[in-house]
Amino acid sequence: MVAFLRLALRRVAMMPVMILGIALLVFVVLQFSPVDPAFNALGESATPEARAAFAEANGLNDPLPVRYIDFLGRLLHLDLGMTVPPSQPVADRITAAFPLTLQLTVLGLILAVVLAVTAGVLGAVHRDRWPDQLFRVLSMAGVAIPSFWLGVLLIQQFALNTPLFPTGGYINPADSLGGWLRTMALPAISLAVPVAASLARLVRTAMVAELDRDYVRTARGNGLPGFLVIRSVLRNALVTPLTVLGVKVGYLLSGAVVIEAIFDLPGMGKLILEGVTGGDVALVQGTVLTIAIAFLVVNVIVDLLYLLVNPRIRTV
Repeated sequence: MVAFLRLALRRVAMMPVMILGIALLVFVVLQFSPVDPAFNALGESATPEARAAFAEANGLNDPLPVRYIDFLGRLLHLDLGMTVPPSQPVADRITAAFPLTLQLTVLGLILAVVLAVTAGVLGAVHRDRWPDQLFRVLSMAGVAIPSFWLGVLLIQQFALNTPLFPTGGYINPADSLGGWLRTMALPAISLAVPVAASLARLVRTAMVAELDRDYVRTARGNGLPGFLVIRSVLRNALVTPLTVLGVKVGYLLSGAVVIEAIFDLPGMGKLILEGVTGGDVALVQGTVLTIAIAFLVVNVIVDLLYLLVNPRIRTV
């Protein structure tokens, strides 16, 4: 337990350094954007004199290191700036949009894990028989299908041809849980299928390797029920897939941004699209930074889970 706490503290202690690196990367990239913040903020009144006054008032003429330090200072106070007129705090816009993206990501993750574990276990248990062959074909197809294309197909089939689900929009779960599930079902499936297909192949490979070990043959020889053997094997086999789960969550977060645009969901994807099309540097900067930090936090959590399920790592 002491070794686990030491490794966990080491992972957590690295987070501020990584956040500073993320902030620097996002800041520098967007500072070289061709968008003129003064023109976007002033609109039709953006005369040369007004633009010069705006730049001076907002520190746009300061050296890049000075602007970065000022950016970090505001970031410590959760001040991500203001959107272009009509001016609103970027932090408020993100606070309203991020819960939806989080909901979609969590739903996609749960569905992906359930599908991956189920398919991987069935494929390993029925190795080289027809369920395993079917699993291989479906997993290859799932990996090859882009989530946005799958979303379009699902809309066409289950929202237009057979109107079981809405084509888009969002219903708050506090207003109607059933309506929320209907609006989130197709987006979550679109996100989950490619991730589930990739994870299922890892689960199947790890399960096959574990099923060939001596302790499994001993357990079966002693008459241990099959489901108990599979449960023990699954716990050991999940160590390998868990190592890539953090990356897959990052894929879900980034994929949610695209899926939200397809299904007209008012999440972080809509904010990024709004910021890019409107030339709103502050909105894009704050949204991308939030997603990047969320990805970092998720990876740290996955690392800690990996330490918990793999005792060999805790002894290092």
